[in-house]
Amino acid sequence: MHIVFFNPQGNFDANDSYLAAHPDFGGQLVYVKEVAQAMSVMGHKVDILTRKIEDKEWPEFSNDVEIYPGFGENLRILRFSCGGKKFLNKERLWPHLPAFIDRILEYYGDALPDFATAHYGDGGYCAVLAKQRAGIGFTFTGHSLGAQKLDKLGMSVSNFDAMEERYKFSMRIAAERLSMAAASCIITSTDQEQKEQYSHPLYADVVDAGDANKFSVIPPGVNSRIFTTKKTADDQKIKNKIDGLMTTELGRVVLVSSRLDEKKNILGVVQAYAENETLRKMAPLVICIRGIDDPFEELATLPEGEQKVFRPILSLIKEAGFKDRVYFLNLQSQQELAAAYRHFGARGSVFALTAFYEPFGLAPIEAAACGLAPVATKNGGPSEIFANGSGVLVDPFDSKDIARGLIEALENHTVLSKKAIQHVHDTYTWQRTAQGYLAVIEKALETPDNDKPESISLDGTAWLKDYLKNNT
Repeated sequence: MHIVFFNPQGNFDANDSYLAAHPDFGGQLVYVKEVAQAMSVMGHKVDILTRKIEDKEWPEFSNDVEIYPGFGENLRILRFSCGGKKFLNKERLWPHLPAFIDRILEYYGDALPDFATAHYGDGGYCAVLAKQRAGIGFTFTGHSLGAQKLDKLGMSVSNFDAMEERYKFSMRIAAERLSMAAASCIITSTDQEQKEQYSHPLYADVVDAGDANKFSVIPPGVNSRIFTTKKTADDQKIKNKIDGLMTTELGRVVLVSSRLDEKKNILGVVQAYAENETLRKMAPLVICIRGIDDPFEELATLPEGEQKVFRPILSLIKEAGFKDRVYFLNLQSQQELAAAYRHFGARGSVFALTAFYEPFGLAPIEAAACGLAPVATKNGGPSEIFANGSGVLVDPFDSKDIARGLIEALENHTVLSKKAIQHVHDTYTWQRTAQGYLAVIEKALETPDNDKPESISLDGTAWLKDYLKNNT
């Protein structure tokens, strides 16, 4: 089959530039890349459709076509202009998506792809437009939905204008509603994601979260070429870097690696350290960060949003007086990250993801595949992933419970690590994820949906204001 992935936000290139280093370059890009690669290995022709940027600040995304090394012409990154030559944050893309789709359909002409997968709300809206204009069926994978973010940020009638200006909630939620209604199937990572996120009142009139025919639960996977206990060429380089952090060997640690985003709640782990002397004595804390070696000295070089997240973390470390038990590790790629995971996993370490809410939780299973014992938030996907006892779940809003979970994982590393590695190998591979998508696509193609969307408007301002007036 010829399958396309609609993914206008973020960007893709052969070197994974900026991956996890910008709010537009989060985990869903890893997800799309890995599923696309797995499909191409199975013999399908796959195109990732994203935006073209002609900006000296973003030189990696200027070519019309790019190929991932080793995958050949069956897997292409195709870039099309979307909103001009400069980089635009994802919230600014909405008005430009219809023209983006016009360029894509013009490119394919009569040789249209067989099916599409749409990712995130903007990718979903692109798929709705393509279905209306060319009859291309699609699946929708929301990854995270606007309604939950709206609730978390406390959007109301009184702050509507400011929130709308920053996050474009009316457009995002309108796009998600259109995507849910027009998709052949909605794909979620966990049963909890399906039941909780899609039952939100903002979506209730367009989709039934309990409709087994409309949903398919397909977990993401781990890149086993990178995240493995087998050593690679990067391991000695990373060992040298880690050894350089202190004069004596750094043994077991609690390791944190996530995007510098407030909702990832790195501060919660630091708070647990500040309050629990037993934890501090058991293992130091290592925070992975990209681009700088010492945030105490180089904080100003980070983007403003990341500075805002890191500033209270650094203040707490200094105020609580345990700066000597915290280390910062500058890692530049997934390969280096995996090498660090292996290094610390072999020394009995644990991985902490204490996000306030995590739709799935790919990071802890990547860490687990390399030998770290996972400690993860109980809110969201990790509660299903580690339901078999292969990881420790904690309440991200309770620093005492975070400390309890970290201590438990450190004390039981050997058992947890062995169980987690096996669980990842048995359940979470990208080949399994791709097979799940292909089964859904094949079923959809057997019974074509010829109903083209009638409404494609993203003008949801009045409707969203009415909802907020009646529900906040």
